[in-house]
Amino acid sequence: MKIMKYVGIGMGMMLLSMVAFGKTLYIGTNAEFAPFEYLEKGKVTGFDMELMNALAKEMKMDVKIENMAFDGLLPALQMKKVDVVIAGMTETPERKKAVSFTKPYFKAKQVIITKKGKDIKDFKELSGKRVGVMLGFTGDAVVSDIKGAKVQRFDATYSAVMALEKGKVDAVVADSEPAKKYIASYKDLAIASAKAEEEDYAIAVRKNDKALLDNLNKALVKVKSNGTYDALLKKYFK
Repeated sequence: MKIMKYVGIGMGMMLLSMVAFGKTLYIGTNAEFAPFEYLEKGKVTGFDMELMNALAKEMKMDVKIENMAFDGLLPALQMKKVDVVIAGMTETPERKKAVSFTKPYFKAKQVIITKKGKDIKDFKELSGKRVGVMLGFTGDAVVSDIKGAKVQRFDATYSAVMALEKGKVDAVVADSEPAKKYIASYKDLAIASAKAEEEDYAIAVRKNDKALLDNLNKALVKVKSNGTYDALLKKYFK
């Protein structure tokens, strides 16, 4: 999942809000995280986007998607440029100091991508190796805590995977579902057997938007009970 260090936005709070309050819900995302959010024919789509459309429908609201750099998402939320952030974002103690999160909508985990025949059974074995990670993602934090690991940061998963394919890194640490998508295109790559803890993806809202948070949680319950959520899981992950 993606992790970034929240940067204070004291001066940014002076900027005027760009969000039009009413029936339009402004969604902040980073469309470089397939199958959750990605560009298709110039349009942002994916599991997260279809989920947000379903939630907005339950809330009787329209949506407008704002695609931006991942490390700009929470600052944009704080500055009221967007109403919510959904981007395969992990709920972490650090983030919870700055924003509120809905109930989790997806469980994920970190995996290691390697060349076939070079299995890694434990994350500690990454010590001494060149490891590709996505800047600000959970994998970045995980690998940075491994003593001796030579961290190489990339802006997108595909860039890290291409570096592995070309021998520029020894392994890549990424979220499980995007990793599955990428290795399907590279027959000489595999997901290592190393185990990792699960983490929760959730939707972020501003601290003072309790009504919106409550409505999103209620909508999540509805889409999970009426079959919409299961249909999306089947479409993107089965």
